[in-house]
Amino acid sequence: MKKSRRHFNIVLRPEPEGGFTALVPALPGCVTYGRTLAEAKRMAGDAIAGYIQSLRKHGEPIPTDDETLLTSLELEYAETAQR
Repeated sequence: MKKSRRHFNIVLRPEPEGGFTALVPALPGCVTYGRTLAEAKRMAGDAIAGYIQSLRKHGEPIPTDDETLLTSLELEYAETAQR
């Protein structure tokens, strides 16, 4: 079986109760969790593989982050009063 290599960005967000949520922006709804960074990354890999398998099964194209530019933005904004 021919294998292909694709690039996917993942966003790792620490959770207040511990652990990390991993989101895959190129694959809407592809979200998972791990107790450690390493586990969250491993779980993201598994989630991506499952997502791609589903896309192939349904004949859908497989998006990637190969051409995506990643940056961050810091904003300053006025806070509103809490009621």
